[in-house]
Amino acid sequence: MPSTPPLDLDRLHHDITTWFTAEGRDLPWRSPQCSAWGVMVSEFMLQQTPVVRVLPVWEEWMRRWPDPAALAAEPSGEAVRAWGRLGYPRRALRLCEAARRIVEEHDGQVPSSPADLLALPGVGSYTAAAISCFAFGLPETVVDTNIRRVHARLISGHALPEPSHTAAEARLAAELMPATEDDGGTLACAWNAAVMELGALICTARSPRCGQCPVSGSCAWIARGKPEPHYTPKGQPWAGTDRQVRGAMMAVLRASDEPQQPEALLATGPAESGSGTDLDLAFQKLQTLPADVEQRSRCLAGLLVDGLAVESGAGITLPH
Repeated sequence: MPSTPPLDLDRLHHDITTWFTAEGRDLPWRSPQCSAWGVMVSEFMLQQTPVVRVLPVWEEWMRRWPDPAALAAEPSGEAVRAWGRLGYPRRALRLCEAARRIVEEHDGQVPSSPADLLALPGVGSYTAAAISCFAFGLPETVVDTNIRRVHARLISGHALPEPSHTAAEARLAAELMPATEDDGGTLACAWNAAVMELGALICTARSPRCGQCPVSGSCAWIARGKPEPHYTPKGQPWAGTDRQVRGAMMAVLRASDEPQQPEALLATGPAESGSGTDLDLAFQKLQTLPADVEQRSRCLAGLLVDGLAVESGAGITLPH
């Protein structure tokens, strides 16, 4: 087996960031003109959601709510409705709560420090580091799934990162960060974005395009002969799950301007053909799902508990 190429950090930093400058996607939240709020909204939306689905929703969101104060003044249900089909709609609720907290505690301005960001609803360690880095140029160590996969292959020689983020992976990411003494962190922030983009476009999970990789000659995984993953990845099922049923119920509530009766949301079997409105289509998809009344009841109760729906004497709606 060929030996692992010697690690030249300066060369890696140069080659990957140079590739990113030439090949990185022109995304609106990467623009120098994008506000910190725009970056924050993008980070919430991009959690477990591909860029192609996020782009139109982000653009409409920023047109409608260009700053935290604009969103904070809206009912939470409007944010959930505007979230559309991005999935995991609790992110919309948390973003509303975070906007209100920013208005109340930070004079309407997104804070720059990871500590202040971590205190906001819906912000975890990754999101705090990403906002600090990409919105404010602070050289925080950013580690998402794409970055972990690049590190696993390029440095560790594994086909995939560990199933969950480990302390060893966190240490490796910190060790790979460029020094900040000379430029105050400019290269470090570029490195974070560049490695993330490399993982998203080239070093993908299923079909890596090694022939187009700017650092393929330094890759430990290639040097080892591209061994198979050391575990079998488990995909996330969708069909028949509570997530699918909850999503179909949320689609009905988003399409409706009037409260819906619980009985309608729990109904099973073929739906009557309606007038072809968005609400009719949403009901048809919900009612034809292979989910029994017990599962539907559990899903509706979960939406109410999570605050994604509210119930009154008139029926069930998005939160006010």
